Amino acid sequence: MEIRVLEYFVEAAREKNISRAAEKLHVSQPAVSKQLKQLEEELGKKLFRRSIYQIELTTEGEIFKRRAEDILEMVHKTKVEFETMENAIAGEIHIGCAESDSIKYIAKVIKNIQNEHKNIHCHIYSGNGEDLYHRLETGLLDFSVTVQNVDISKYDYIKLPTPDIWGVIMRKDSPLSHKQRITLDDLRGLPLILSREAMKEEYLQWFGNELDKFYIPVTYNLLYNAAIMVREGLGYAISLDKLANTDANSELCFRPLYPELKSELRFIWKKSQLFSPAAELLLREMKTIYA
Repeated sequence: MEIRVLEYFVEAAREKNISRAAEKLHVSQPAVSKQLKQLEEELGKKLFRRSIYQIELTTEGEIFKRRAEDILEMVHKTKVEFETMENAIAGEIHIGCAESDSIKYIAKVIKNIQNEHKNIHCHIYSGNGEDLYHRLETGLLDFSVTVQNVDISKYDYIKLPTPDIWGVIMRKDSPLSHKQRITLDDLRGLPLILSREAMKEEYLQWFGNELDKFYIPVTYNLLYNAAIMVREGLGYAISLDKLANTDANSELCFRPLYPELKSELRFIWKKSQLFSPAAELLLREMKTIYA
């Protein structure tokens, strides 16, 4: 299975049309069609459903597309690393970030090294914990910032300076907005919008054995859309502070939970990881400032 064939497949899947994919790839349509047919024969699976006007991915095709995109991204990352090896102060750094105000600590270090080394480029990937761990394990990320507890048998890490505070995002016209902090009893009977990841750890810690007694009509993995749902009156989102706009001009406000619930933020990387010169420089600066 050649990289070129993966590129043909991914472009055809994105365009949903082999002719348009061939035009973008600057190859002939018959050549792309032939390679895709041979790919299906090699895998023993139909990857596309074909019609007169377009092609659609099968279930197997969707799975293969995700794998192909990961492989192509890794190939690109590897090429860039080797192209910049002669210059120890150039290259790309790939960092996965959970939603957190503590990303500011990473940003400060990136700014410092880019002030000195203009040919260092950082790529930030935002996602939930499961996605970030997958990308870190497969080598698509050099580092990741995580809210969840780290398995120290697999990762090394630096704890970031300040923990994040959990609380409730609500409309400013909510009766709870007049309270300085929110207790478990305050939330009983209210529609709650909860993070799917936090339900595994943080929420269980705070709700104790009572989480299943609460009304949870909506869950989320990233907060932006959840905040819109709060604004539209769907419920109360339990979230980390400083992620949604709750300033004076916003319709929303944030109130911390009581008893207080905090999450430590960690900057992690795989043990025995081999870094590019650029990533090595970033790690060295992070250790100097925060370790």
